[in-house]
Amino acid sequence: MPSDSISQSLPVAGIESLRPLLLGTRHMAVAGHYSAAHAAFAVLESGGNAVDAGVAAGIALGVLQSDLVNVAGVAPIMIYRADKRDVLTISGLGAWPRAVTPDFFQKRHGGKIPEGILRTVVPAAPDAWITALENYGTMSFGDCAAAAIRFASAGFPMYGLMSDMIAMHAADYARWPSSAAIYLPNGRPPRRGEIFVQVDLGRTLQYMADQERSAGVKGRAAGLKAARDAFYRGDIARAIVAYHKANGGLITAQDLDDFRVAIEPPVKTRFAGIDMYACGAWCQGPVLPQMLGMLNGIDLKRMGHNSLDYAHRLTETIKLAFADRERYYGDPRFVNVPIETLLSDAYVETRRAMVRPDRAWPQMPPYGEISGFASRSAPVPTLESAAVGAHDTSYICVMDKDGNVFSATPSDPSYDTPVIPGTGLCPSSRGSQSWAEPAHASSVAPGKRPRLTPSPALAILPDGSPMPLGTPGGDVQAQAVLQVFLNMTVFDMNPQQAVEAPRFASYSFPDSFEPHSYSPGVLHVESRVPQSVRSGLAARGHKVEDWPDFVWRAGAVCVLRADRSQGVISAGADPRRPCYAVGW
Repeated sequence: MPSDSISQSLPVAGIESLRPLLLGTRHMAVAGHYSAAHAAFAVLESGGNAVDAGVAAGIALGVLQSDLVNVAGVAPIMIYRADKRDVLTISGLGAWPRAVTPDFFQKRHGGKIPEGILRTVVPAAPDAWITALENYGTMSFGDCAAAAIRFASAGFPMYGLMSDMIAMHAADYARWPSSAAIYLPNGRPPRRGEIFVQVDLGRTLQYMADQERSAGVKGRAAGLKAARDAFYRGDIARAIVAYHKANGGLITAQDLDDFRVAIEPPVKTRFAGIDMYACGAWCQGPVLPQMLGMLNGIDLKRMGHNSLDYAHRLTETIKLAFADRERYYGDPRFVNVPIETLLSDAYVETRRAMVRPDRAWPQMPPYGEISGFASRSAPVPTLESAAVGAHDTSYICVMDKDGNVFSATPSDPSYDTPVIPGTGLCPSSRGSQSWAEPAHASSVAPGKRPRLTPSPALAILPDGSPMPLGTPGGDVQAQAVLQVFLNMTVFDMNPQQAVEAPRFASYSFPDSFEPHSYSPGVLHVESRVPQSVRSGLAARGHKVEDWPDFVWRAGAVCVLRADRSQGVISAGADPRRPCYAVGW
């Protein structure tokens, strides 16, 4: 048959997504950097389970994205165990040092939590990774850290987003010689394609692996304990404590030695026959089930994807949930968080009724009134730009051949606190997500955890199949995950189409990061949303600010979805950042 006849017989259609939908039948991983996804896949191929692979990718992200993720940062984790059909969480979030008092920053820093080591909370990620391996994994820390050690010691090619991020914060890195030596080599930010090496970070990880190997003759558990002790009691701990002591920091050997992450049950809601699980109110996790609760029973499909009514409804729902986050969320060990009420049908009905179909709340809506909780005054707007935001994060999810699932959101930037000399580490600066005001639910207190933005998610579909998803993006995280989840479950998009679809994000509430800027009514919208919709949103009172067609600030959602009837796993990897999926 002539070639022109062949071409005439084929259907003429555009591509369904910028990247192809990746499908597999055995195991698959998606991560915020392509090399981290490969690290996870290598572990799966060598016989590791989803937890082993997820830990490998998570540690690798602390090297490959060390501008946004720190090996000594935070790492909230969700795990689905296929044999038990249950979901659990590992908090992966550190606490304020004992030396901090509730009025510490009010008395000494004018009510601000300054950049630098004073915002350091106990690093949680190393303990989170090791706790996951100890309880649910099969491999050693050294095996799971092998890729990260190689990426740090031998280097990796610098890529666009990281190069741009370091350049954006070059003056911040220059404040500390130990940070400038790594992130401003030759006195400038590394350029795209240059090999970026983090020798000290490689040595730190290798030291933990070596300590594990030495103790491993007594068994796997003894080896993992030795790796943990290397960080929280050994040379790494001593270096952190010595630097804090010499530079006015507050972390002590006791703070590190006593720290343990918690294994906790998730919170959940049910939406259209789907169970959505999230981490507890020590992070912003519950806003996702809160938003889904408010959207239950509304015919979103009839509205049409990203139509004016749909975008308005979601935006107002987001604002209502985030108002409750501002009022009630905090470390449940210190704060009475009425989470059962916030997720109850009766409560979400009262909040749902506050959405006005033709008019936006010009600011953050009022907090929900709950019996036994005092009223609070509304936050004061600022003139700071909402476009700054997002100190950022990354994400990894893995599904193995047995159906186990790992979902984690490791984080912590390196430009707002110094590198501890000789370690390559920036111990968690997540104190930036506390408030200096003692009356705030997420106020500073000794041993208290800040209210974390990183918040992985995990859904169980009506047929029992797990679906992990998550994203970086600070306060945008839950908003982006909500939209991608609805893209798949309401509008029948496949995972890749769902993550590529245009998004919007509200900033009409206090930012989670110090100085907690608040821009009432501001709504950022990617320009692929039709102009008629953007104009209609503005007419309803939203302060619409256009984003480019694809923008990294809109998040970078990764998702895996299993189809039990077909035995197929599908993956979505957001092209807004260097996310990729690997599997077969």
